[in-house]
Amino acid sequence: MLRIMFVASCGLLLGAVPNAAPSPAGAAPEASSDAMARCNALVGRKLASGTVEKVNYIAKGGKLVDQQTGFAAAFNGLTTPVPFCKVRAHLHPTPDSDITVETWLPDAWNGKMLGIGGGGFSGGLATAALTLRAPMSSGYAAVATDVGHPATETGEWAYGHPERLIDYGYRGNHLAALTAKEVIRAFYGKRAERAYFHGCSNGGRDALMEVSRFPTDYDGIIAGAPAMSFTPLLTSFVVNNLAVSRAPGLAAKLSLLNATVLKKCDGLDGVTDGVLDNPRQCAFDPTELQCKAGSGPNCLSADEVSAARTLYRGVRLSNGRQLMPGFAVGGETTGWSDWITAAKSQQNGLGSEAFRWLVHGDPKWDKTRFDVDRDYRLAEQRVGGIIDSDNPDVRAFTRRGGKLIVYHGWNDAAVPPENSLEYYDAVRRRSDPGGRSVRLFMAPGMSHCFGGPGPNSFDMLPDLDRWVEHGTAPERIIATKFDNDFLALLRMPAKVVRTRPLCAWPKTARYNGSGSTDDAANFTCKGPQ
Repeated sequence: MLRIMFVASCGLLLGAVPNAAPSPAGAAPEASSDAMARCNALVGRKLASGTVEKVNYIAKGGKLVDQQTGFAAAFNGLTTPVPFCKVRAHLHPTPDSDITVETWLPDAWNGKMLGIGGGGFSGGLATAALTLRAPMSSGYAAVATDVGHPATETGEWAYGHPERLIDYGYRGNHLAALTAKEVIRAFYGKRAERAYFHGCSNGGRDALMEVSRFPTDYDGIIAGAPAMSFTPLLTSFVVNNLAVSRAPGLAAKLSLLNATVLKKCDGLDGVTDGVLDNPRQCAFDPTELQCKAGSGPNCLSADEVSAARTLYRGVRLSNGRQLMPGFAVGGETTGWSDWITAAKSQQNGLGSEAFRWLVHGDPKWDKTRFDVDRDYRLAEQRVGGIIDSDNPDVRAFTRRGGKLIVYHGWNDAAVPPENSLEYYDAVRRRSDPGGRSVRLFMAPGMSHCFGGPGPNSFDMLPDLDRWVEHGTAPERIIATKFDNDFLALLRMPAKVVRTRPLCAWPKTARYNGSGSTDDAANFTCKGPQ
């Protein structure tokens, strides 16, 4: 699950500003004596819900984090391209709460603030060196929180601690926003002019929780691949794992599924490039690959067909009610193994941990005792009101001028992309019928928050800022595919393979008929035909 945090962090950094060159060897790091003095003066400052316990003024070229071990050790070598004041506060809204919040305050402030969400069962603090670095380098005061517990692969932190579950569910990020605003005013001597939030995966759930529960915290919010219907999603994780465990041979046939889908549907969008622009247009049923008898490497057994149909169709209760949509066709080789079919898949880990610790509170619980009807209703009753953020009534946010951008990769193997489409439709009907406050962008070929065969590197923050400040709604955002997405993420040399526009849904990118199909300039955003 710590890998989930890294992937979510990658999603937050797509399109981030390049790394500045480190200070030359032997050169003194740049520092401002005035900023350093104002930074040090914050130590011990009392806040509404806690206290500033530690500050660290870091000069340009200095290390972003103290020496870390474990997962955070990956960021030990990262340095800051700009001088800033790192402020750590501890908040205690209840006797059983201990929320850590870090606010990063650059000397060259643009007057704005950005909050960052988390991943998996954790907040965004463990990956702050990765996620806060870029926006801070662009002038944003940036904030992240551990939402009350250290980064972890288990849900045991919630066992017997209902207040900590609330801190994770929604209170931690809300108090982080309030804390950051207090700290910003104390350090700069004035309030932030604008406040934005960006999160992907669980961070997308965080983002929509801010929209629905705390509409005055932020002026604009970006929610990527949001795990907002968290209770149904976690239920689906267990159902999916049980389905594939009955068909272990499916794991070796993902390439067969993918090749069949692409052969049938890749050209439907006018470009044969290994990516489906709109998988909804592809009519594929895994029974097309069913073996005439038994099983084999180039066909699916009856059990494998059944498991594949579950993954494509989605999860339902015994009365037929759908809990979670299925996964889009075309993404079978983009994360399905890691997330779904592997023996120790991400879905298996998250689903089992959630039901063991958050729902049942029973260290001995395991998935052999799972019943979809009973366990989903129990989860909904015990934790749904705390961790779910899919309420389409966001009128309190939109009426005050708030703007929301949702994005989702069509090849996501963690959170089904159709869930964001359903949420967007519900929000438009309930809260934004005129389309003035909410936009959805679907990214063809993009995996969960990051990666995949399609263009998956983009930066929506400038578009959100223009929308909030000038009323210019984003309609087309350019995405880039690199030959090595991770090198590009780290701002190391990487070759641009393809650019493509992401279009405000329901429009999709259509090839104009001439010029390179790897150049976004040769595509136009068009509505459904």
